[in-house]
Amino acid sequence: MTTSRIDPPFAADETTMLNAWLDFHRETLAVKTEGLSTEQLRQRSAPPSSLSLLGLVRHMAEVERAWFQGCLQGEEFKQGLYWTDENEDGDFDDIDTADAEADFATWRAQIDLARQAAAGLPLETVGKRLRHGNEVTLRWILVHMIEEYARHNGHADLLRERIDGVTGE
Repeated sequence: MTTSRIDPPFAADETTMLNAWLDFHRETLAVKTEGLSTEQLRQRSAPPSSLSLLGLVRHMAEVERAWFQGCLQGEEFKQGLYWTDENEDGDFDDIDTADAEADFATWRAQIDLARQAAAGLPLETVGKRLRHGNEVTLRWILVHMIEEYARHNGHADLLRERIDGVTGE
């Protein structure tokens, strides 16, 4: 996998800035997983946590789908890409036989769908589904996604260092 992480601009309009930071954090997760085997991607952090790099990728595919297709576009899902009613943490838990290549392709596809969902919309666009009874704007979704990736990229830093000692931004 080749990453294409680009530093966000120092000066830009708000839409450009938010999208640039989100893309930067998306690619940071790709950098943190680059060059690892499937077994390394499946390695768990520390009991009792089921956290793994592959789990983070799967989780972020779910998050991209939930916010952009679900909240913004109003799509309803009977179950997740990886979670079910029986196992709401399937994105993290069910990785022992997961196909890493397919999961990365799913994550990338969800990013593409998210970009399509938001393309050309003003930041004030209100999503078609409420979140905890509240309207949510595209601006809020973008800021939340940056926060979500930044938090999980911190987890990915620690996981990667534990796996092979690689550190970096």
